[in-house]
This record gives sequence, structure tokens and C-alpha cells, in this order.
Amino acid sequence: MESKELVLEAMKKAGVPVNAGKLVDLTGLDRKEVDKAMKQLKADGSIESPKVCFWQPK
Repeated sequence: MESKELVLEAMKKAGVPVNAGKLVDLTGLDRKEVDKAMKQLKADGSIESPKVCFWQPK
């Protein structure tokens, strides 16, 4: 599974908006990988930010 898919799946399972640090814990990925995946997810509109620094699937 690609990092992007792992991050999105972790967000869905969390059920609440999460920050990048929490995604590192949930996925076991390196922080740089999480940041890269989140950048891709933001660009393609898969995630949204309901509050500063916290993200959730659209």
C-alpha cells in the first residue's frame, strides 16, 4: 500500500481530525513520508482541515 493510501486509511479509522504527529503514530511511517502523503492528499482534494493543523477525509 502506498504511503498516501495508508495515511488516508488511518484518518478514516481515527474518526476524528488528526495532526501529522498522530498520523506518524497510527501508520508507523516516517514524518517526511506522512508530510509528503498529506501534501498529495491536499492537492487532490481528498482531505480537508476543519481546524488549524488537523485534517480529516472529505
